[in-house]
Amino acid sequence: MKEEKMLLAAAADRLRQCEEQYIPTRSDFLDMHQRSLVESMLRNEKHDCRVEFFGGYDDAERVVCCFLPDYASAESDSGLAVARVSVTPGGRQLTHRDYLGSLLGLGIKREKTGDIIVRDDGADIVICEELAEFISLNYDKAGRTSLSVEILPIGDLKVAEKSFSEREDTVASLRLDNIISSAFGISRSKAAEAIKKGIVFVNNTECLKIDKDISEGDKLVLRGRGKAYLTEIGGTSRKGRVYVKFRVY
Repeated sequence: MKEEKMLLAAAADRLRQCEEQYIPTRSDFLDMHQRSLVESMLRNEKHDCRVEFFGGYDDAERVVCCFLPDYASAESDSGLAVARVSVTPGGRQLTHRDYLGSLLGLGIKREKTGDIIVRDDGADIVICEELAEFISLNYDKAGRTSLSVEILPIGDLKVAEKSFSEREDTVASLRLDNIISSAFGISRSKAAEAIKKGIVFVNNTECLKIDKDISEGDKLVLRGRGKAYLTEIGGTSRKGRVYVKFRVY
């Protein structure tokens, strides 16, 4: 696809710039599918700089690909910042959709913003540093709700602990379709369909193989349903099924 070719060409350009000028460079924000494409390209291309995916915190869903000389680090040289948004007292509590929609309404492209971490009184939004001044001057409303914004270093990002549930089950095998079916409570056929559609990710990488073996500790994402970790693989039942435990977010 044209968009994917443009994405990979831009990433390759940033890579060459890092190598030739010995400076930190980065991509725009990538979703999980785009990250998988870039990772695949980098596996097949020799390079002399360090590559890290960074979104402001561990487990970020939207990340930039940082190309780093040996003196640089992703946290200090990623070119990311935090827009800390506060809702005017008495205003309604806003959702992720409210914040994203209002940003897009300002003409800001999605690839320039990362994760939006919503709080009761506002949100922390990961942004590219080049947007900081524009957001500071122009981002004052989401719908009819008034906002105030403070731009902070990426190290000041606040990440709330997400709630999770523990799930125990038995599976016929540790194939990906079985594991997705068990973790997210869907049929095996629907799990297989989701994998083939490219909306299942294992350890942040898109996986299209329904028979991929999953290991203890693997992170699983089913887009639109959430994420889960396979926390434990136990023994087998009398019928030969494998005991598994998940932490589901």
